[in-house]
Amino acid sequence: AAEIAGAGAVMSEFPPGTGPEPGNFPRRNRIICGLSIGTIVVESDVDGGAMITAMMALDQDREVFAVPGTVHSRKSRGCHALIRDGKARLVERIDDVLAEIAQCLPAAGNRRPRGGDPASALLPPERVIYDLLGGEPVQVDDLAARSNVAIPDLLVRLLALEMKNLVRQLPGKYFMRQP
Repeated sequence: AAEIAGAGAVMSEFPPGTGPEPGNFPRRNRIICGLSIGTIVVESDVDGGAMITAMMALDQDREVFAVPGTVHSRKSRGCHALIRDGKARLVERIDDVLAEIAQCLPAAGNRRPRGGDPASALLPPERVIYDLLGGEPVQVDDLAARSNVAIPDLLVRLLALEMKNLVRQLPGKYFMRQP
């Protein structure tokens, strides 16, 4: 919370010092999706926590997106159900999301600033990932090993970097810096 407060805002309906207890996640996620334009579900079983958040986002009239996965994984079933039932838009690339939310973004919101270091305004967790990328594509598993960041967290950070137009995703979950 202290790190976030230095570069953002900390909001909670729980008293200070309340620990990250699983029973509190749905209430926390209700606030997060209420503050967001949309929610992207990357992996979830049909009864997973991400599905609770997706339903909250729908109740709040927010966009819901889902990344499909292999039909052999339980962690893909929730995403597939959202897409199948018309509750979420299919996401294969960041452009799929940006096309849907473009009207909600400031005119220059998805462009890199000119001059200087394009990554100067990154949050520390994003900067770690950005610094590991270069002009050559790196597969997400290799990036996870090099960064010591769990793949679900890594994918969230990579998505944030894509939305800032600093990183590009290539087929096969390869990532590289934008030229």
